[in-house]
Amino acid sequence: MNSSKLLLGVLGGVAAGALMGVLFAPEKGSKTRKRIMNKANDGVDVLKDKFDSLLESMNDKYENIWHAKEELISDGEARLNSVKKELKNMEV
Repeated sequence: MNSSKLLLGVLGGVAAGALMGVLFAPEKGSKTRKRIMNKANDGVDVLKDKFDSLLESMNDKYENIWHAKEELISDGEARLNSVKKELKNMEV
């Protein structure tokens, strides 16, 4: 799932929940506002967790790519040195 779609979905859910809470709340305004804030904070916590997970995943992928690049460079240098030695032996 695209992370931007997920983010929009979560934000939309938080907004819809807050609106429904205001419209159908049988409690006093102050209690309703507290409930809405608690729900909004819960939504923010979910977003933070998802964002942290996304960052961790991206960091892992970056590290994997970095190590693969290092291996490719090392292999390429070894092959180049091998070819250089073969060419040098041919010249002699």
